[in-house]
Amino acid sequence: MSEMTAADLKLIVFQLKDKEYAIPVNQVRSIEKVEHITRVPRTVGFVKGVINLRGVVTPIISLRSRFNLEEAEYNEHSRVIIAVLNDMEVGLIVDSANDVIDVAPESIEPPPEVIGSEEADFIKGVTKIEKRLFILIDLEKVLNPEELAAQDGKGIAG
Repeated sequence: MSEMTAADLKLIVFQLKDKEYAIPVNQVRSIEKVEHITRVPRTVGFVKGVINLRGVVTPIISLRSRFNLEEAEYNEHSRVIIAVLNDMEVGLIVDSANDVIDVAPESIEPPPEVIGSEEADFIKGVTKIEKRLFILIDLEKVLNPEELAAQDGKGIAG
């Protein structure tokens, strides 16, 4: 890979099923192990509940569920990525998160129009490094407050 420049994007890589996804490091506060999640009644299906993270009650979303993928049991590799968007802190449950990559912004391509996958609405772009394909997630669409509120009057927090 070429030398990193100041203009390169730093991305956190995580896995769901057999695909690798990425979000910008500057949208990530921390990566945590999956601890006890307290269910909250009357929330949308992909909101798994809340956790108490260092004294802050943080809503937890299953990205598998959000992308209409089959749910999986949590294991020792499962992680919660604490993401921040517009001063809102939300935990994203992923199968694993174990890599940081640097990519040149010009290497990010728009998603193919025929992508046809369940998560297509949430994709910002794709990038390739060697033989690996990374799907960049648009957190604003994943955590869209208007859409969340429109789901039967239910929101992230109820």
